[in-house]
Amino acid sequence: MTDLDVGASTAAFASAPPAENLLVLSGITKTFPGVRALTDVDLEVRSGEIHALVGENGAGKSTLMAVASGALAPDAGVVRIGGEELGSADPERARAMGLAIVRQDPALLPDLTVAENMAVGVGYRRVGGLGRAARWAHDQLEPWQMGIDARSRVADLSVEQRFIVEIAKALALSPRVLILDEPTEHLSLEEVQKLFRRVREVVATGTAVVYISHRIPEVKQISDRITVLRDGKVRGTFLADDVDEAQIIEHAIGRKLEAVFPEKGSVAGSIGEAERLEVRGLHSEDFADISFAVRAGEIVGLAGVQGNGQSALIRALAGQSPAAGAVVVDGAPVRRGSTAAARAGIVYVPADRHREGVFLPLSVAENISAATLPDASAGGFVRESRVLARARDLIDRLSIKTPSPRTPVQSLSGGNQQKVVLARTMLARPRVLLAEEPTQGVDAGARVDIYRILRDAADQGAAVVVLSSDGVELEGLCDRVLIMSRGKVVRELEGTDVTEAEIGRAALTSTTMREREERGRRQAWRDWLRGDHAPAVALATVFLALGLVVSAANPAYLSAFNINNLLFMVASLLFVGAAQQVVVLGAGFDLSIGPAMGFLVVIASFWIVDGGNLYVGLGLMLLGALGIGAINGLLVTRFGVSPVVATLAMFMALQGLYLLLRSTPGGVIFPGVADMIQARVGIVPVVTIVAVVVLVVLEVALRRTRWGVELRAVGSQSAASERLGIRVGWVRFLSYVLASLLVLPAAIVLMAQIGIGDGRPSVSYTLSSVTVVVLAGTSIFGGRGSFIAVLAAAFLVQQILNVSPFLGLSQAWSYWLPGIVTLGAASLYAVMRGTGRSRPRRRPAPIAAAAPGGAS
Repeated sequence: MTDLDVGASTAAFASAPPAENLLVLSGITKTFPGVRALTDVDLEVRSGEIHALVGENGAGKSTLMAVASGALAPDAGVVRIGGEELGSADPERARAMGLAIVRQDPALLPDLTVAENMAVGVGYRRVGGLGRAARWAHDQLEPWQMGIDARSRVADLSVEQRFIVEIAKALALSPRVLILDEPTEHLSLEEVQKLFRRVREVVATGTAVVYISHRIPEVKQISDRITVLRDGKVRGTFLADDVDEAQIIEHAIGRKLEAVFPEKGSVAGSIGEAERLEVRGLHSEDFADISFAVRAGEIVGLAGVQGNGQSALIRALAGQSPAAGAVVVDGAPVRRGSTAAARAGIVYVPADRHREGVFLPLSVAENISAATLPDASAGGFVRESRVLARARDLIDRLSIKTPSPRTPVQSLSGGNQQKVVLARTMLARPRVLLAEEPTQGVDAGARVDIYRILRDAADQGAAVVVLSSDGVELEGLCDRVLIMSRGKVVRELEGTDVTEAEIGRAALTSTTMREREERGRRQAWRDWLRGDHAPAVALATVFLALGLVVSAANPAYLSAFNINNLLFMVASLLFVGAAQQVVVLGAGFDLSIGPAMGFLVVIASFWIVDGGNLYVGLGLMLLGALGIGAINGLLVTRFGVSPVVATLAMFMALQGLYLLLRSTPGGVIFPGVADMIQARVGIVPVVTIVAVVVLVVLEVALRRTRWGVELRAVGSQSAASERLGIRVGWVRFLSYVLASLLVLPAAIVLMAQIGIGDGRPSVSYTLSSVTVVVLAGTSIFGGRGSFIAVLAAAFLVQQILNVSPFLGLSQAWSYWLPGIVTLGAASLYAVMRGTGRSRPRRRPAPIAAAAPGGAS
């Protein structure tokens, strides 16, 4: 097909009333290793217009919008927002200039609350400060009627709720330019119409809207003009009324689209007689009394108004969520759990490919072979040649667009990532294939390929179950369709009854739209148990119970001397626990904490002694702490060294330094200084009071200040934080500096305890700091934790170390007890937070928009 001339296609709207161009992209070019994503792209979006941007996956749409929003710097070209040049890549500046974006992969921070996410996204001043963020967020979300609690963590929301938060966040900016990148993929029909009404309201005020979607009927319904991208180049710009759906698709894929759906098994007569999948009386909290069967070669659809149990059912069939009842494959009952389901030949294609479908750091070839590694191995060793050969075969068969099989899968577009998931599925030779929204976020051409893949699986003897919110898709693909309402199958369509109209009618007449239930006391209790402060209560309870047991066995435990000793010894633990907590919250780690204490004590032993100067000594200790923190921070942020490697190197370097300075203990600390540090109010040491106050202040800062929110944001997901304009490297650097500053008072307390320059007693504090953080329930991945829980954990650890003599236990129990308690706490938190099953946990991924061709 001959490419259309852009100049001729734009002439049609030249006579339209002039309007200001609020977004102008001129000569945008962007190249990634091995692929040219954009080539000399021009785009103008006018005030008061909805300008659609369409194209295949990998056409460059999302990459272009990443450039427009400041998330990505172009190799060449200029971005102007409201007539002002954006300059270098700077999301915060783009936002200040009036641009808001709703991304295909929402820039949300899973471990932060909805209110905190919206405050970070729109700016703290706009929401009236963090204290008012929850009320403000509630007001923004209320019109959507999605039952979203502004105080909930984003990680606990459904996929569609997360998209509504992202959309509401963008609309709250009252933007001059609004970019919507696949905003409706996870929304129901009713929610789509709400979105369209809001978009039209925004446009009526003069806002320019860029609307990206693979759903061509939506594009036709909502847009004024349409620009088509193919292979990173503009192929034409048209008035929406001047082109029909077939023409748009033809321009986007570069050819006429022939038959969309393959022949059904019920028409071709390829459905077997045997029931390959049987479901008997399956039930859970989300659905009840589900019974049906699927024969080999048959594709059965699941439909219904969103939220009526379909998603929970298909995940239960895959063993991804708990359910009671019987699932039978080829006459054999399947045990519960995803591993047992996989062994029975059940393969699941998830709706959320980024979190559950692909392994982002791995290559395309490794992703394709991930489920069938034994077939590509010999003697327990993976044969790379076999992995690559299988990958090349499937890349060709499934038309996966990738520079090579070794390309990281994270750099592929969304549709091609979905094909990689399906390629892995086909290699597994499934008996039962469960596909949840298999064409979500993919273009028309890729949809045809995916339909063919699903039908091929059925033709090879698999029983296929497809959950889709697209009635046309179900009509064209499925032999039968089950309609669900209120968690039950209320109707079955087959044969000529499987039509889009009948599916829609059955879904809407079989149910009323269920109001999303208000969160009851039971749910509120569960949410609290999964929160950051529940560990503090649990640890405090154990602390008090253990104290009562030990005091009953030995009354001397409650003596003033022992209590004072326990409280004084816990002071150092409080400071080092807080230090480790600060770093871990930002997704880091610090192994140098113990030797840093020893190094600072040794420095003090040269000055805070007879003939020395207290103030010089303290000043040198402060400089030493700052230096350690700065070096750790620079190694991790500027030079990209792993936190474990960087701080392990610092651990060894500091040990060598303090042993070089004092190979044997020396330098007796001023007795007066030691007495001052050990001062007390009654039986409570002043330094312990100070430590408790510091942790309380840190907790308040963590929840109520910009520093605290941004620290948790970076730990939660660094890529999303960067896209929101947070200075990720600076936040992490400061976390290491602050950690070292918190080590300083711990070193001063240790100095008073040992009274001499000796760094060796400090080494164990590294392990102690880690123990405290783990006991406190802090996520080792970063993003969530509580300094109040660190407070409780430190007291419990010190108590455990203190009780052995009073119970007549050997010294070995001083090691065993902390280990037992730590393992027990970790297991308890896993159950409380639901992580014992399969909360998909992410590692920070590169900016999605930075993928070659865009994650369109």
